[in-house]
Amino acid sequence: MATALITHAACLEHDPGPYHPECPDRLRAVLKALDAPEFAALLREEAPRATMEQLIRVHPARIVDAILAIRPEEGDTTNIDADTAMSAGSAEAALRAAGAGVLGVDLVMRGAAANAFAAVRPPGHHAEPSRPMGFCLFNNAGIAAQHARAAHGLRRVAVLDFDVHHGNGTQSLVAQNPELFYGSTHQHPFYPGTGDAWERGIANNVINVPLRARDSSDAFRDAWAGTIIPALEAFAPEFLIISAGFDAHREDPLAQLRLETNDFAWITDALVAVARKHCGGRVVSMLEGGYDLEALAASASIHVRGLMNL
Repeated sequence: MATALITHAACLEHDPGPYHPECPDRLRAVLKALDAPEFAALLREEAPRATMEQLIRVHPARIVDAILAIRPEEGDTTNIDADTAMSAGSAEAALRAAGAGVLGVDLVMRGAAANAFAAVRPPGHHAEPSRPMGFCLFNNAGIAAQHARAAHGLRRVAVLDFDVHHGNGTQSLVAQNPELFYGSTHQHPFYPGTGDAWERGIANNVINVPLRARDSSDAFRDAWAGTIIPALEAFAPEFLIISAGFDAHREDPLAQLRLETNDFAWITDALVAVARKHCGGRVVSMLEGGYDLEALAASASIHVRGLMNL
C-alpha cells in the first residue's frame, strides 16, 4: 500500500496578510518538493470539507459557527487575535485542513493507504476547543483523533507533536480523556507559555519535555527516546496522529532550537516503529509549523520519505 498525500487548493487561499509567516508559500514549497520523482508513488487525494459532526467532537458548535461566519471581503482580513487572521478563503481552507485528517484516518482504516500526510494549512495544534489562536482555527490533529475513535471504534489514540511550539490546544483536548495520549517536545519558555513537564493529564496521559533555546539534536533525541516513546509504548496506541511541525529546524526564523533536517527523519522512523509494533502502522501526519521555506520543504520531504518506508 502507498502513503497518501492529502491536500486541497483551497488551503492556498487562506491569506493572513502581507508579511505574515504562516503564508501560502509554505504550502507551495512543501507541494513542490513532493512533486519530485521519488514521490511519484504517493496516493494523491483531495481533502474533503470536515462536517459539523466531525468538528463538534472537538469544538462547541457555537465556536464552529462563529469561525465559519467570518468571511472578509476579497483582499481584506479580520484579526482574531494578535497572531491569527482570516481572509475571504480562510473558512474554506480550515474546513479542508480538518477534513484532510479525517480522510487520512478513513483511508488508513479501510486499508486503502498505508499511512497519510496531510499537507494543509491553516495549522491546528494551538486551537483550543473554545478558541482559535496561534495561526490555528480548528484543531486538525484533535479532530482526526476523535474521528478515529467515533467512526472506527478505536479507543486509544495518541497525538505526537514535535513542532517547536507547544500544542496547547491538543493538550487541552487530551488531558481530561485517559483514552487519549499527547506527547510533545517544544522550546520553553516560549509561545504559548504552556507545556511544563508537570502538566501530566488526568491519567499521566500527557508527556511534555520542554527544551531550552539553542538545544540541538542530542537533547531532542534524548527527550523522545528516553521519555516520550517509553510512555507512548506503555500507552499501547491503536492509532498515531503526528503534529508535524518543522520549525524546530536551526534555520527557522521564529524559534531558537537547532535541529537538523535529519532529526526529522529520525523522529519519523521512531514513531513509525511504534506504530508498526502496536497498531499495524496506522499513522496520519498533519503539517503544523515551519517558516523557513527551504528548511520546511527539505524537512517535510524527509518526513514523507520515512512514512513511505513503513
